[in-house]
Amino acid sequence: MPSINAIIERLGATRTCDANLTSDPWSTPSAASQYGPGASAQDGRIRMAPAQAPIPERYTSASAQELRNEIVEARHRLGDRLLILGHFYQRDEIIEHADFVGDSFQLARNAADRPDVDHIVFCGVHFMAETADILSTPSQTVTLPNMAAGCSMADMANIEQVERCWNRLTDICGTGRDEDGRQQITPVTYMNSSAAIKAFCGRHGGIVCTSSNARSVLEWSYKRGRRVLFLPDQHLGRNTALAMGIPLERMAMWNPMRPDGGSDAASYSTASIILWKGFCSVHQRFTVGQIERARRAYPDVRVVVHPECSMDVVNAADGVGSTAYIVHEIDRAPAGSAIAVGTEINLVNRLAAEHPDKTVFCLDPVVCPCSTMYRIHPAYLAWALDGLVAGKVVNRITVDPDIAHDAKIALTRMLEVHP
Repeated sequence: MPSINAIIERLGATRTCDANLTSDPWSTPSAASQYGPGASAQDGRIRMAPAQAPIPERYTSASAQELRNEIVEARHRLGDRLLILGHFYQRDEIIEHADFVGDSFQLARNAADRPDVDHIVFCGVHFMAETADILSTPSQTVTLPNMAAGCSMADMANIEQVERCWNRLTDICGTGRDEDGRQQITPVTYMNSSAAIKAFCGRHGGIVCTSSNARSVLEWSYKRGRRVLFLPDQHLGRNTALAMGIPLERMAMWNPMRPDGGSDAASYSTASIILWKGFCSVHQRFTVGQIERARRAYPDVRVVVHPECSMDVVNAADGVGSTAYIVHEIDRAPAGSAIAVGTEINLVNRLAAEHPDKTVFCLDPVVCPCSTMYRIHPAYLAWALDGLVAGKVVNRITVDPDIAHDAKIALTRMLEVHP
């Protein structure tokens, strides 16, 4: 397997990472300039990032090995009362301690399937921990080790904006059912959204999706409604709809920052899918030019990308799918293969290390990790676990019972719709 530096040189990539990303999370405030999602030097700060209270100095000054020993000891003492869930995009020092590693769909299932544990520690971001709280039992606790681990995409849609959008669209499209008994609009929200928006979908006959089952969810939705409101990621919605044969002219865009969404009533009334104008700060930086560069450097390369990438990038790739799909594609590729991947670099580098008989590299090998995922540092995990050992739950994630009730309806529908 060639070194990362060799791949960077062969591709002619340019470094753009914000130097702050190499700092420990507690030394770079979440509101700091140029420490936003994706941590590129071109990114601004996170506008809605929650704050994390300082943790004791003994954790922030501990060595990597000392933190590892603390985590292992706390896990041993908590035994089978504890479940640690780790998202694919977490740093390796976190992944090694996870009971389950997966994408948001897989981890939602893990949370729902383990009512026997007392504590779920979610090494991911805020909306994932909310989902775990909704799907777990009332007696279980859910902890997010660092409260500043948010998601810029989820912040691109808040419940007030969605309510205004819904009121306008139902004024245009109506609220009654058509001649086939279908509702006029079915709301579908990506997992990367707040519990309040998931609850909105539950109340209005809608559903949650992930990148693993987006197509199945849209098929479910069109059996029940004439059109879909898809939020907050426009790219996942557009790419999935195109794969189902829905043409671009039957897609409309809702821009929450513009009056009445920025389009005319006719566009919304004739649309099959109305896309919310949101995106992933990491995946938007992959380009067709990067794919062309990879094909020049490795003529037999297979390019696989995440559906949060733009339509042009997806169309130029050889395969598109969730993080679980990407993992599977690399696992099944024959030895000697070259695979270029358009997704978060922590996962890509881990897959490259796990498959030394293949050349696995990121389309942009110097693209930065998702910085909000990166905020789950071993120091925060050790601190949270030590609290549980002492009988104290820190950073507990709880969802209002009324919101949780409606959100669980939409999430249960998601879990029942298999990819």
